[in-house]
Amino acid sequence: MISKEQIAEQYKVIQNEITEALEQLDGVSVFVEEIWERDGGGGGRTRVIQHGDILEKGGVNFSAVHGELPPAIKKAFGVEEDQFFATGVSIVIHPNNPWVPIIHMNIRYFELNDQIRWFGGGIDLTPHYVDEKDAQYFHEALKSVCDRYSPKFYSEFKTWADNYFFIKHREETRGIGGIFYDKLTAEKAGIPEEDIFAFSCELGRLFPKVYTELVNRHRHQAYTEREKNWQLLRRGRYVEFNLVYDAGTKFGLDTNGRIESILMSLPEQANWFYNFKPETGSLEEKTLSLLKKDISWVK
Repeated sequence: MISKEQIAEQYKVIQNEITEALEQLDGVSVFVEEIWERDGGGGGRTRVIQHGDILEKGGVNFSAVHGELPPAIKKAFGVEEDQFFATGVSIVIHPNNPWVPIIHMNIRYFELNDQIRWFGGGIDLTPHYVDEKDAQYFHEALKSVCDRYSPKFYSEFKTWADNYFFIKHREETRGIGGIFYDKLTAEKAGIPEEDIFAFSCELGRLFPKVYTELVNRHRHQAYTEREKNWQLLRRGRYVEFNLVYDAGTKFGLDTNGRIESILMSLPEQANWFYNFKPETGSLEEKTLSLLKKDISWVK
């Protein structure tokens, strides 16, 4: 059986690998690190990059926290145990250029005792303008990793992502989805726990590869003021999802997490235009038409 300490240590290594890759990708800014401790047990390393050549704001956070499980979380999980341990890496990147997509990744492990323990996580992409070739590349990369562990992972986790990253009050998906999974155990996955952990780590290591490719496709693409305004509106939608629906945000707040680290996922700037309507036939209208569930991006 893999120990929680082994899992946490490997996640710290992955955080290091990702921050190094993103600094190289940006070429200008570097991450600033804050070490923090949680009242109640544990802590983490928050790493934030700002005002870069490519990356306007981004965070790559590691945490390993433990202590008393709050009543609200016990009720939500349907458990009676009083103590918990949770560790993971969480990433959100907001780029300067509207043609470069927002990206999010999370890999995590949760434990109540030796019998109640599971993995969760996923990667999803939020383009301001949907590029169908980018979407195909992104989903094919995710499917390739999933297929190495189970033939059912990609289809199940893609559907899960479509349903999870859905802004109900807007009737639109946050982006083009990706994969998402939670409370994944050996019994549910049909593979050993060691393989679930390996899948989690491979997903983490896929992140810098796919994002580097997507950034380099668009980093020099010119943009207009109109396109920048559209980016700010789409960031507003991102904020709405994270503050209203995101389970990680709620868990962090309910377990007395560090507020700056929890809200690291928010962009430096976002706008809300009243009753915005895209022009007929515009790229903005096309993007909205593709923010739907159940689109098959893998050809």
